[in-house]
Amino acid sequence: MGKRAERSQFETSASARAHDAAEARELAVAIARAITDDRCEDVMVLDVRGASPITDFIVIGSGTSDRQMKTAMGTATELGAGRGFPSIRSSADDRATWLLADFVDVVLHLFEPNTRAYYDLETLWPDAKRVQWARAGQQDRNRAGLRPDERAGG
Repeated sequence: MGKRAERSQFETSASARAHDAAEARELAVAIARAITDDRCEDVMVLDVRGASPITDFIVIGSGTSDRQMKTAMGTATELGAGRGFPSIRSSADDRATWLLADFVDVVLHLFEPNTRAYYDLETLWPDAKRVQWARAGQQDRNRAGLRPDERAGG
């Protein structure tokens, strides 16, 4: 039984169509780029096909404030709906330190940095492939605004 059949009780008719892996990967990459544009940091996309019975791709990012994280989550939700992947569920903890949107084939987790370090989701799938999502020529962002070659030890 596939993910869609297992989770059908949560689905709406708009999300009932099956997506192939290429479409799901494209959505995960687009979400990673969009939340980076909304100033999320340390964004990664994990390909968990075969390692997770729940989803195919996981996008993880860190936000700097609850307002910024909610904005990024709204952007991602609109992006998913526009591509035929409406969010079937979203949730946030009381203080908005962990936001989640479930697009079935892609799950987005946005964390406040300390909450992300505590839960350390990246280590739950140690064999997951990291999907390259950055645009050509895109530089990493960091709080000091330094280019990678200007960082300490770099």
